[in-house]
Amino acid sequence: MTQTLLLTDPLFLRHDPGPEHPECPERLSSILDLLNMEPISGAERRAPRPATEEELAAVHTQRLRDYLRGLRGRHEVIDPDTLTSPDTYDAAVLAAGASVQAVEEVLAGRAHNAFALVRPPGHHAEPDRAMGFCLFNNVAIAAEAARRQGAERVLIFDWDVHHGNGTQAAFWQRRDVLYMSVHQYPYYPDTGAPFEVGEGPGAGYTLNCGLPGGATDADYGALYQDLFLPVAQAYKPDLVLVSAGFDAHRDDPLADMMLTERGFAAMCTALRDVAESACKGRLVLMLEGGYSLEGLSQSVHACVEVMAGETKDSFPKGVSREAAAALQRSREALKPYWSVLGR
Repeated sequence: MTQTLLLTDPLFLRHDPGPEHPECPERLSSILDLLNMEPISGAERRAPRPATEEELAAVHTQRLRDYLRGLRGRHEVIDPDTLTSPDTYDAAVLAAGASVQAVEEVLAGRAHNAFALVRPPGHHAEPDRAMGFCLFNNVAIAAEAARRQGAERVLIFDWDVHHGNGTQAAFWQRRDVLYMSVHQYPYYPDTGAPFEVGEGPGAGYTLNCGLPGGATDADYGALYQDLFLPVAQAYKPDLVLVSAGFDAHRDDPLADMMLTERGFAAMCTALRDVAESACKGRLVLMLEGGYSLEGLSQSVHACVEVMAGETKDSFPKGVSREAAAALQRSREALKPYWSVLGR
């Protein structure tokens, strides 16, 4: 069995939103360069397959799929943030397929865990709308594939600095997929308030904790300890998926958080421990944002070290007054649904 499977392809480097766009090909090349310079024992790199039409259709409408297919081979502006180049559509289909393949390999026991190192990212893509640098919602497509393959409960954790509105929308009324997000708030895309907890059968199965700018590794640690981990352990997932964006890094130009690569490694350690205790270590990360090339590459490398079993990281102690208040708001919103949070 492969310990940590890394799925990536040169096609991802050919998605080019244009000069000075933050979601640039160098994001991925910087990650791969560091992994080449400092290889990690137990991490094996392979090329992925594209997603099938059925896999895309499990999340996205026919209207959106037809529209995006029509952009193949073209430069196009979907919105001011989301632009295509001639290879973008094929890269997006391959990114979705890599995410599904990562899940397939882990569920089949051929890999202990996996990381889909892909572009374009996905968590802002809604069922009927591409936006926020994203065309297809990679993690949602992967979660649906996991459900078809027999995973009864899928946990999606989103640590990107921007709230994953598309993932939340896909599972808003579902309890077979538990969506958790920690993000800067208020901030783009203006979703992810603590009272957004899902509805109908999915009430209580969306957990949002929005933090003000300046949150540290210790602040994130408090949220994990007192909110996310108790609920995750109570949920007992069959698979843990992570929307792994690294734009909460202290050097990132698009946000105001103060996380370090060790903070990301601590988050990865905590989720790896959940996966080990609940579902035989079944953990899959999908690359989302992160726009400081050094911060991104160092943080991804630190997470792969954790996944491969080379390191374990823990959070520093302490929590700011602002983060504690945000944590309390989220706990109060979710207490009616989760007894582990108290009544």
